[in-house]
Amino acid sequence: MKTKLEELFVRTRAENRAALIAYLPAGFPSQSLCESAISILADAGIDAIEIGFPYSDPVMDGPTIQRAAEMALKGGTGAKEVFTSVKYAHEANLPTVVMTYWNPIERYGVDAFAQELAKNGGSGVITPDLTIEESDGWINATRNSDVNSIFVVAPSTTNERLQKVTQKCSGFVYAASLMGVTGARASVSSGAQDLVARIRKLSDLPVAVGLGVSTRAQAREVAKFADGVIVGSAFIKVLLDASTAEEGRDNLTGLARDLVAGVREADRTGVSTLK
Repeated sequence: MKTKLEELFVRTRAENRAALIAYLPAGFPSQSLCESAISILADAGIDAIEIGFPYSDPVMDGPTIQRAAEMALKGGTGAKEVFTSVKYAHEANLPTVVMTYWNPIERYGVDAFAQELAKNGGSGVITPDLTIEESDGWINATRNSDVNSIFVVAPSTTNERLQKVTQKCSGFVYAASLMGVTGARASVSSGAQDLVARIRKLSDLPVAVGLGVSTRAQAREVAKFADGVIVGSAFIKVLLDASTAEEGRDNLTGLARDLVAGVREADRTGVSTLK
């Protein structure tokens, strides 16, 4: 049985387009406003969503996501709120994954976390700090619960390592566009396209690119060669910068529609998703 995430990529591949995946931390700016933001993103036409599990030591996250995570943690966000957000997004008909560091999964219980995710309609989990050498128990848990295990690779990842990591992935491969932390940037690294090309030689899985995409032009550029375009900091920033909740909603709507348009207008001539 395919997850909703896997079904999404079957559909977008048939339509010869990339999927736009949004990232939001659970409990940001509050639990109710997080759910409001999920609804806005769904209405604007995004294809899937990552729900971030706020963590006190986010080594992969830049200042924007760190600030949002701190707000969520101060508001009392924990596993319960993460799974509530997953369920809300699932009921909004969005394929939903959780982005989390390993410690919260281990603390919750490996099998229990996978089971609770599936129970609430989640499709998979991105674990940026879990090495494949230590992943067997987690992969067994995700397979038993029919959810996807998604790992992160970077431009520095060797071809030998890429092959090992992609064999452990399901759903999609998360390709970090550059070395460094999350955050909106003026341009997306040229290394992203090279990394996607290297992955394609080793795996038939969809490849989604994250880190740095914040504008329509950048989304269009990445969508020319990737199966998914992941945007997080840009969405969070418009909510952080808004002086009122209404302004935040309006700006989030505008950015989401702009990015959806960018992804869908990409020229994907010559894109191959096969080995």
